[in-house]
Amino acid sequence: MPAPLFYLSMKTKNKIYAVSTGPGDLSMLVPRAREAIEESEVIAGYDKYIELIGELATGKEIISSGMTQEIERCRAALDQALKGKTAAVLSSGDAGIYGMGGLLLEMINEAPEYADIELEIIPGLTAATSAASLLGAPLMNDFAVISLSNLLTPDELIRKKILALATADIVTAIYNPRSKRRLELLDFLLDNYKKARGENCVCGFVREAFRKEQTVFIGTLQNLPVEEIEMNTIVFIGDSRTELVNGKMLTRRGYLNKYELGK
Repeated sequence: MPAPLFYLSMKTKNKIYAVSTGPGDLSMLVPRAREAIEESEVIAGYDKYIELIGELATGKEIISSGMTQEIERCRAALDQALKGKTAAVLSSGDAGIYGMGGLLLEMINEAPEYADIELEIIPGLTAATSAASLLGAPLMNDFAVISLSNLLTPDELIRKKILALATADIVTAIYNPRSKRRLELLDFLLDNYKKARGENCVCGFVREAFRKEQTVFIGTLQNLPVEEIEMNTIVFIGDSRTELVNGKMLTRRGYLNKYELGK
């Protein structure tokens, strides 16, 4: 059976991919992302992301660097695309959620020399959905996502969002919750969520989801081990419909209010 037309990649002179690598386990890399990596001559990414794709990077020209050097990596990949090489810029999770998809779009739009480069953004499993599966089903109803990273967003704006979300009855997934030098924003968030939802509010976190160092916690705001939370952790705080069911987080969708689930 021939491959669907969507997956047939027409080689253009100037092509770049924003590739979503998912949570880090190659078994969770979507097929289109694998194809894009295989098609690419150049792979650009944070050092750890290059490591996570393992043998898929073999034989490729590698552009790697540390955190906070995203612009330099993207520019280097775009420059390679200008030379006619197909390039892939890696993002963990989903490239369109706190990833490189938006940055590449901005750079192509802002710099005339990149205007003819074709960009394909390939979706993947973001941290919220992959980590949620390890906790149970905390995202079964409405939920919000917030990042506590203040590298690009002012503290004042982050605090404003926290206050709005704390009083809204909505599950919250928290990216980049805490770093060695940034402790106060998570403390501020937890203080306000406790005031709004109570210390018995169900919560959980996953650190290094689907990687060798994976850690999972499920409990309440009262016993949340804050000292174990760091940048590679995603935290989930439940709403009034979130419960502990057989040791898992469950945010009820409302089926029992409308249907009988028994025999």
